[in-house]
Amino acid sequence: MTETTQNEWDVIRFTKNHLSVERDEIATEYPLTIILNGEEFATMVCSPTNLRELLIGFLASEGVIRFIEEIDAIQMDQERGFAYVELKRPIKKEDQQDHSKRFIGSCCGKSRQFYFKNDVKTAKTVMSRQTITISQAFARMEELQNHSKDFIKTGGVHNAALCAPNEMITIQTDIGRHNALDKVYGTILEKKIPLDDKLITFSGRISSEVLLKVSKIGIGIVISKSAPTDLALKLANDLGITIAGFVRGTKMNIYTNSYRIHETTQL
Repeated sequence: MTETTQNEWDVIRFTKNHLSVERDEIATEYPLTIILNGEEFATMVCSPTNLRELLIGFLASEGVIRFIEEIDAIQMDQERGFAYVELKRPIKKEDQQDHSKRFIGSCCGKSRQFYFKNDVKTAKTVMSRQTITISQAFARMEELQNHSKDFIKTGGVHNAALCAPNEMITIQTDIGRHNALDKVYGTILEKKIPLDDKLITFSGRISSEVLLKVSKIGIGIVISKSAPTDLALKLANDLGITIAGFVRGTKMNIYTNSYRIHETTQL
């Protein structure tokens, strides 16, 4: 199976009082079942790209692993939609019961049925002192937009990028906002990327789940072209994370911990 975020579909398009049949790009929705230490663990719905990074980031964000070295092997059967993961230690029985055979949808929020319990164990206060300028925030968001070719084609995916103040490090795409962040997290763990000067740029709404994932990664700044929710803002205040939303063109709203975003570089 070739990794792709979109497929083609014949659609009937109505434009200016005219009907026509055209070939359109449609976002691919792909179910992936994780077999962990020989037991069915979870089925997630995602885009079928960068699946190794998605698996690593997902397991880390759910508290199953903390370091890449805890994974002994990953085998993918992408044709059948299975990922076989072997850990170097047995998984705790209570953790297996919490997760096993749960369906994890591509949307955010309550589709993750085990959402709150593991967040208590894995979310953390971010102590990062990293700051960026307003112009750097606009530049990184523009860079994210310029790399969002799959969204332009389909309108059905989200993008998340790990950035330094002056450059983009990696960008990940998925139909699920949380999946895109898991792919970023997996890349960080696998490549051992230091996070001292990093931020997250994001295409979608900053929900509480998105905010908690950022805290688990350990990054203090997240900027998005979209809006935050009220619970995300409350959590951001509690966890020491800076949220900037509606970062578009030359406008933005800074909602929490504004000391990390300045008009000019502070010496």
